[in-house]
Amino acid sequence: MSAERCPCLSGNPYAECCGPLHAGAAAPTAERLMRSRFTAFALTMPEYLLTSWHPRTRPTSLELDPMMRWTRLDVLGTSSGGPFDTSGTVEFRAWWRTPSERGELHEDSAFVREAGRWFYVDGVSS
Repeated sequence: MSAERCPCLSGNPYAECCGPLHAGAAAPTAERLMRSRFTAFALTMPEYLLTSWHPRTRPTSLELDPMMRWTRLDVLGTSSGGPFDTSGTVEFRAWWRTPSERGELHEDSAFVREAGRWFYVDGVSS
């Protein structure tokens, strides 16, 4: 997948976008972590989703529906979440489909940065 475009639709190749984060690099911003998490859903990577989730709110396990395809991510806005911040929010809309239905998730996600790493805390769907 290294030469293919990243599923987060940044326009960059996976190997230069979410790939390094999935391999263990720290996300520089909350938005980059959000994009890497979307890509982890698209590529069915529950382990990455769990490790990038803050321990305070992380579930003990995560099962992803293998029939659900995440097809598009639009980042609608950010508040803080930059390289020198300790918290931030990302508003996004993500589209999915299964063999029998289609849908979208609109969420304001909260992130915190601890010890140089961003973590997803929780989100409010609308």
